[in-house]
Amino acid sequence: MGPILFAFALAALAWVMVVGDLVRRHRPAWHWYVVGYPATACRVLFTWRRVALLNDLSVSRLPARTLVGHLLVKGDPVRPIPPRASFPRATRVGLTVTVRLHAGQTPATYMKAADALVHAWEVHAVRVTSPERGVVLLTAMAGDPLERPGLATAPTELLSALIGALESGGAWVMNLRLVPHWLIAGATRSGKSTLLARLITQLAPQPVALVGIDCKGGMELGLFAGRLSALATCRREAVAILTALVVDMQDRMSACRSAGVRSIWELPDKLRPIPVVVIVDEIAELYLSDGTRESKAEAEQCSTLLLRLAQLGAALGLHLVVAGQRVGSDLGSGVTALRAQLGGRICHRVNDPGTAEMTLGDLNKDAVAVAQAITAQEQGVAVCTGPDGGWSRARSHLTSTEEAVSLTRKYAAMAPELPFLTSAFTTLEGDSE
Repeated sequence: MGPILFAFALAALAWVMVVGDLVRRHRPAWHWYVVGYPATACRVLFTWRRVALLNDLSVSRLPARTLVGHLLVKGDPVRPIPPRASFPRATRVGLTVTVRLHAGQTPATYMKAADALVHAWEVHAVRVTSPERGVVLLTAMAGDPLERPGLATAPTELLSALIGALESGGAWVMNLRLVPHWLIAGATRSGKSTLLARLITQLAPQPVALVGIDCKGGMELGLFAGRLSALATCRREAVAILTALVVDMQDRMSACRSAGVRSIWELPDKLRPIPVVVIVDEIAELYLSDGTRESKAEAEQCSTLLLRLAQLGAALGLHLVVAGQRVGSDLGSGVTALRAQLGGRICHRVNDPGTAEMTLGDLNKDAVAVAQAITAQEQGVAVCTGPDGGWSRARSHLTSTEEAVSLTRKYAAMAPELPFLTSAFTTLEGDSE
């Protein structure tokens, strides 16, 4: 009976391992709740005191200085007390621990200890946030949720686009009603073009006008020309389009003023002008000049017109999505001024630290470091800002060129005709003749 029982035990163990591997691959959430979470929670509980001590998270109620006779003795106080931490709570992609700060502590201390927590808890990453004063929230990721993100779901809203998935497992949504203007940075093959294609395909079925500015001859946005109400393929055409949009913006202001409202969204449906989303691919092409007077004048015009749209367009249904491989102050002071008006930020892998700093540096220094850590193999992964002012890693849904072109052709009939843009192009053609 002994050999038979031993063979049966081996077979049962092999069956459990095979089933466990299948569950881990096809139902990762189940595997995490049943196997991963209990083991990780135990590591958190058993290592917390030691990790807190080694990373200066523990404090002592005893003074660091004391008198011994007539001598003042300084040193590390004994009997350190670790911060009070809650029991680890499971999430779909990891766990969270709420920590009550000692008096005088700040979240920055815990941010420095994040790498130590990653190794002690054997997790993919630990994010440190402070939901309220005196408290930090440690969010541990069991694995990289963006490795196979899938497509989350989100309610369909006007001027809202489901882009992909966040690191937390939630939906990555670009809502232009909440955050009206966006800056997207990314090197070649980082996923920037895929993100723009995804954005266009999400906005294509909606009653909005899409205007493209692609000064690389229209190589990128020209694929979606059927759904675009206008497309500029050079800087001269871009100046004409932006000028016409600024004039239309003034007309929208007059309509709002006459109706006694502050935005077009307060106007009756019959009087409300159609929202316009201006997508600019490769912003550097609008700002760089060859040194000639005409080139400098066009660059200055583009800078001024874009800034006016960004400053005044949000309440008037005029939205900017500006993308580029390189975004830096060397393009001119106008870029820095424009950047300040673009509240939404997305940074893919970039070739230079300056672009990451320009995109995210004025919002959060930690986000800059995370963006610079994105590798060439992580196409589509980016650091993005949220409507609450925080940031997160995210990955856009892979939208192939064929799929994007097919969808834009399907909804080409929904592209509204904007007479003021048609008139601008007619005037431009007349001047060139």
